[in-house]
Amino acid sequence: MASAHGFAPLADLGVTFSSLTSLQRHRFCYSASCRTLSIKFCHGFSISVCNKYQNPVFLVSKPSSSRWFGLSKSVELDHFLTSDDEDEMGEGFFEAIEQLERMAREPSDILEEMNDRLSARELQLVLVYFSQDGRDSWCALEVFDWLRKENRVDKETMELMVVIMCGWVKKLIQEQHRVGDVVNLLADMECVGLRPGFSMIEKVISLYWEMGEKEGAVMFVEEVLRRRISYAKEDPEGHKGGPTGYLAWKMMVEGDYRGAIRLVINFRESGLMPEAYSYLIAMTAVVKELNEFAKALRKLKGFVRAGSVAELDLEDVELIEKYQSDLLADGVCLSNWVMEVGSPSLYGVVHERLLAMYICAGRGIEAERQLWEMKLVGKEPDGDLYDIVLAICASQKEARATARLLTRLEVSSSLQKKKSLSWLLRGYIKGGHFNEAAETVMKMLELGFYPEYLDRAAVLQGLRKRIQQFGNVDTYLKLCKSLSDANLIGPCLVYLYIRKHKLWVVKML
Repeated sequence: MASAHGFAPLADLGVTFSSLTSLQRHRFCYSASCRTLSIKFCHGFSISVCNKYQNPVFLVSKPSSSRWFGLSKSVELDHFLTSDDEDEMGEGFFEAIEQLERMAREPSDILEEMNDRLSARELQLVLVYFSQDGRDSWCALEVFDWLRKENRVDKETMELMVVIMCGWVKKLIQEQHRVGDVVNLLADMECVGLRPGFSMIEKVISLYWEMGEKEGAVMFVEEVLRRRISYAKEDPEGHKGGPTGYLAWKMMVEGDYRGAIRLVINFRESGLMPEAYSYLIAMTAVVKELNEFAKALRKLKGFVRAGSVAELDLEDVELIEKYQSDLLADGVCLSNWVMEVGSPSLYGVVHERLLAMYICAGRGIEAERQLWEMKLVGKEPDGDLYDIVLAICASQKEARATARLLTRLEVSSSLQKKKSLSWLLRGYIKGGHFNEAAETVMKMLELGFYPEYLDRAAVLQGLRKRIQQFGNVDTYLKLCKSLSDANLIGPCLVYLYIRKHKLWVVKML
């Protein structure tokens, strides 16, 4: 019967959970005076039907307050199966159970013959009966398939079958069945017209994850992609990234950014074709990994300056640069895949992620390019992003890029000009370019902007060190004069020692 409908995989599953090797059939026995059927369900739900003198009585114990399988729209079984006087089970119900248990004929033939004698509530109870432990779960699937073909699946029946299937999936995972068994069950759901929602896919991944079976979660997603199990997308734009993106997100939550990146890339390189948005999630992981790597490098450099650790040798520097370059290469690869399979609406987000990557890596020229790419696809970058890239380019003394970014100042407000010039100044200071930093301070003073005290002090200190090394005092004197004119420093004497003539020169500012 079951194999005739192409359901062989579920027979191997042992969805009845009584045995993986054999499918035990429990005959439905009854006497003429009293027919009793006891149905037990997970979460404490049970229902007993006693048909005595053709007057069924229902004894229902409601499930606990916990919701079934964490569905977004949870359903309690007693919502379907509690009965009143109008929904009493008749002779047709018991006869249908008996004939389906015997399996002398196809379930569809039995149900077709008894169609007029079974109410919607009786058919729901037939589903529950065959879905319980030790029963032939194939009958539940075939009964539902017949209901669907006969257009007798209403909202309640659909929700009931989803609850049943979720219970099967959960039990398979808890009893540590093979991943293939779980995927087979999802495939069989689709065979009977019960397309699993993405929330169910999420729950399967979460169950594996919460049980510490992370490798099982990876294998499950891989199998779903390989077999192209379809699912209903609750999010029409697919922003959850599908199974791959959701699993990558789970990894990111635990801080395994590198694992999330490799997961998506490995799936793609294996020909499994993850969803477009999963590439963006992996690009976010690249940004986070680069950011954490940059933080670690800053701490390391601090330890070196403090003398706590030895200076980095050439091999260490090369390894650091290679790791960063490999991360950037992964990010670029992911961005190309989004452009290849994603819609144009994602292009702006792609360039935004690339911009964040290059900022974290301190790549000024590449970051500046992404700013213009964002503008070209209609996604205007935030003003702060321009300033950050400006500071990076200034620190690397990228004169052309710095000049291009400064063209924004022509149409900027007074407040924005001061902010951008402050970022420019700090970029020059960080890069050790103190002549350019001094010129920036003087330009700010000309425009009526006063740099922060710490910035001014840093420039003066840097220029003094340069005087000691190279003896060039012109820039230092000009800066002191500008600061004095702006009343930012008081009148002072500058003592200069001219080595060539071994003379001390005193100059009043």
